[in-house]
Amino acid sequence: MAESLRRMVNNGNFTSLQDKLEKWLDDYHINTNDQNVARACELVELNARVQGQLFTLLNLVASEGGLYGGVNTLKNRLLPWLSSGFAASAASVSADTSLAVLAEAADKDRQITEIQSHYEQQLDNMEKDLNDTKEDAAALKAELDETRDELDDTRRKSTGTMMATEDEIIRLKEDQVRSLENRIRDRRRQLRLTRDEASSLRTRVDLVGDYERQVRVLRDEIAILRGERAALENGFPEPLPPLPPPRPGSPTHAKLTDSVRRSRLIGRYNDLFSIDRVEALTTLRRYIPDDEEMVQRIIFVGVQEAFHAAKMAFRAMRLRVRKNLAITHVGPETLEEAVLDYIVRNTDLFDVNGAVQDTIRAMNVNPKISFPAEIDFNLLHPFIREVCRCGWGMCALEPPLDISPATDAELYNELKYRRSYDSEFTAPLVAYHVWPAMMEYDRVVVKGEAVTKRGASLFSPRRSRSRSPSPRLRSPSPLRSNTNILKIEQSPRRATSPRPMSPSRSRSPSPTRSGSAMSVSSRPSSRSSPRPYSAASSYVSY
Repeated sequence: MAESLRRMVNNGNFTSLQDKLEKWLDDYHINTNDQNVARACELVELNARVQGQLFTLLNLVASEGGLYGGVNTLKNRLLPWLSSGFAASAASVSADTSLAVLAEAADKDRQITEIQSHYEQQLDNMEKDLNDTKEDAAALKAELDETRDELDDTRRKSTGTMMATEDEIIRLKEDQVRSLENRIRDRRRQLRLTRDEASSLRTRVDLVGDYERQVRVLRDEIAILRGERAALENGFPEPLPPLPPPRPGSPTHAKLTDSVRRSRLIGRYNDLFSIDRVEALTTLRRYIPDDEEMVQRIIFVGVQEAFHAAKMAFRAMRLRVRKNLAITHVGPETLEEAVLDYIVRNTDLFDVNGAVQDTIRAMNVNPKISFPAEIDFNLLHPFIREVCRCGWGMCALEPPLDISPATDAELYNELKYRRSYDSEFTAPLVAYHVWPAMMEYDRVVVKGEAVTKRGASLFSPRRSRSRSPSPRLRSPSPLRSNTNILKIEQSPRRATSPRPMSPSRSRSPSPTRSGSAMSVSSRPSSRSSPRPYSAASSYVSY
């Protein structure tokens, strides 16, 4: 009982009821009629709740007194109040009868109001936080867009920089390759110059040795002549001193250097095939990109004509030197040895430019090759120059070296040639040649290269270099060509020329090279004929 009473006191229901009454009084004139009625009903309900709690306490108190405890009090006070009703008993009820109920209701209202205000405050705070968050999100989104734009700009710039860097790297690599090639060419040129200087120095040293030998011979002859003069001056005959025994002939410079020159020329011939020929092919492919066979034929014909021009120049120089040395030649060596030694010592007398021009002229009238009309074979001048030098040196050997004669559609010879990579290895005939073989009489020194294909024709199609018609570049008529050839046969001077020249500089094939019997028979048949039918003649004719 005491505990229940304590809880009721602690709840403060009557205080809450009093607060509500005061609040209703303050808002009475503001509220509407319905709101005032609702406040009155609320107070009645609170009062009823308080009365219910008080009746509960009354029951507990009465039960503590036993069966008849508090009967008198109930009879005197409660029963009259109950009989007269709640409205009439208002005078008999104390003022603090429903104070706990009112206090509880007021407390609950206060709590509700506080909770509502707290909720509204939290809601305002949350809205404020939400707005702040939205603003932060918008700012972050703007910053993200700016960062993305900067990243795209940086990526574009880096891509452009990367492309520029790659182009610079490629350009630098090309420049380095060009510089290396130029250095290699300079080194080769310097090496050749050094070799030429060394050979000239060797020649001078050998000349000094020959001069010393001739001085010794002259001193012996002078001593003999002085003895004869003294004997004639004394007036009595005396036996002449015996002549000194002839000195055994020492080997000439040509014989001493023959093996060295031979090995050097063989190595140079291989370099011409592996290095200079590849550079010439690369140059020709720029102007003839779609005809690899024609490019190979041009190189091969150029080598043949260059060797032929070098042999003709060597033969002419040999005849000229023999004619000059035959008048004053004395010595242990033969005239032929002296001639060859003089030629070997004076290799600078070889007119290499003239041989190159003869080669180019021969290539211009060759019916098997063609070239674009806007350029000429002077494009191959460096390559032809080196081939002419090599051919000249091979002519000065003993025995001389030569290139093998070659014709289209000949039977393939494994001893002389090797097949190219694009050949048909079962074909028995040679379609065209790539590089001639080096021969020493009938012995193969260095193999050549050929292309074998099935169906190789004995007569290759004739090709011409067509140009636009002009007064200076018209092809000669057959009548004029035959007339000129007959004049060459009848004239003794022109019979010694290296080859009959075409009357015009047209790139079209000459009618005399058409393969008829007239063109073959119209060549000079004298002993000084410039060249046989094949472009690569043998040294046996020497």
